[in-house]
Amino acid sequence: MPGDIFPPPRLPMLLLLVLSVLGASHGCLQDPASAYRFTGIVCRLTYPAAVVLNEKTTKVIEAAFKHARYPSVKGEKSMLFIGRVLYGLDNLEIHNLSIGQSVFELRPGEGIAMEISNVSAVFKGTIQYGYGSWLVSLSHSIDFEVESQIDLGINPRLYCGNDKVAADTSDCYLNFHKLRLHLQGDREPNWLKKLFTDFITFTVKLVIKGQICKEINKVANILADFIQDTAKEFLRIGDIGVDIGINTVPVITANYIESYHKGLTIYNNATSVISDSVFHPGLLTENRMLYFWVSDQVFNPILTAAQQDGYLKLNISGPELTELFKTSLSSATPEFIRKCLLESDSSQLRVWSSSVPYLNTSKLGTRVCAQASGELDCGGQGALFFKTDVAVDVTASYADKKLFLQGKRPQIVVLQAELPSQNQQLDDVQLEFIREAVEKIGIPKALSVLQVEITKMLDNQGTYLFDIFNPEVIPQNGSVVIQMDFGFPHHLLVEFLQKTLQ
Repeated sequence: MPGDIFPPPRLPMLLLLVLSVLGASHGCLQDPASAYRFTGIVCRLTYPAAVVLNEKTTKVIEAAFKHARYPSVKGEKSMLFIGRVLYGLDNLEIHNLSIGQSVFELRPGEGIAMEISNVSAVFKGTIQYGYGSWLVSLSHSIDFEVESQIDLGINPRLYCGNDKVAADTSDCYLNFHKLRLHLQGDREPNWLKKLFTDFITFTVKLVIKGQICKEINKVANILADFIQDTAKEFLRIGDIGVDIGINTVPVITANYIESYHKGLTIYNNATSVISDSVFHPGLLTENRMLYFWVSDQVFNPILTAAQQDGYLKLNISGPELTELFKTSLSSATPEFIRKCLLESDSSQLRVWSSSVPYLNTSKLGTRVCAQASGELDCGGQGALFFKTDVAVDVTASYADKKLFLQGKRPQIVVLQAELPSQNQQLDDVQLEFIREAVEKIGIPKALSVLQVEITKMLDNQGTYLFDIFNPEVIPQNGSVVIQMDFGFPHHLLVEFLQKTLQ
């Protein structure tokens, strides 16, 4: 095998939504620069993308308000001339919720500042009360409503939580512009309303603030887990999985948020290793909405697992096989192959990867090297076996919700070609036909099947539901960059809200 062509193989709230779209022993490192060499996948979300996602933030905040469960509050208060008043607030529920504008700011090295204005809601519940020093239990009740108008501020801090992007929203505050109590029923005395107005409004403020901020933190982390679990399943192919746990705390600048993921292949209870990644932030720009940087050290173990799991094989028979060999070739068709295609009703071509493929990406494209074997079975007429070394530069593009693969600069060496049933080796002219057929028929057919199958896989994971604009796959030395603009993935939000509000 020529070493210059075939190198040896080796086994090597909505801002969180896209971050999460994407554990080793070193854990979560404190310094992002020290984590680069362990990083297989990087996700960069730029400010324009954050603006698009922020437009839907109100849906997550709405889910937090509606999903919050407000605890009952009990206590007592001493009143002049009346004595002790026992009280309880129960069955507090939210109604008529509406949420206004949401704005945000990326604060370099700190986090994300978010403000949601004009949150209007009616809180309904029941007051249980009794008064007099002789009272030993509450004996009266009255329904009430509290009209409110609130501005909500959240300063989420992103951190590593069990190898995932997690959010700490404990820096959360509510400003109440209006909090008005309405007691139900005309028979209640005015002094009762006066007694409870200040107290209840103050208590409701504390209850609402405590539960809403708590629920926002809960919902934010449910969202983070949901998206990261979705991404994990997105990258799973049968028994082949990818660990997308993060290596370090996401980096926030004024222009983007960036997260660093392990990208380790998991197959047959074994996990690949990345310890010499070439990532550096300067490899990505800031003029597109979303970037994914993916190292060759992510792709190669996936190819290894795919080969071992039997994915890299193809069977072609019948009219499809005959049609393939209508491709114009400069080499004369050997008589055995001509008869096999024309006279056999059961001819079949099987091709498979007989060694672990290896890829190496440069700015010219991704060079894929593999040993490919094939068998043309002509039924009773015998079979042709051949083995080749193949190297080809593959470039990828994505348009109209389909993946396209193109092969350039193919290099093929025929290692073996024989007719076992006739104990016959093919001569040089016949070998040249095999070489040319692999180049002009085999490689294009393999790439066309691969691009169809990968597109199907992406569709099964819901990629077609995303509005992806002008995606580009840019090869670099040792990695590829996938960059794009996008529309909001509404189906993920709907699925998340349904899951959260169950």
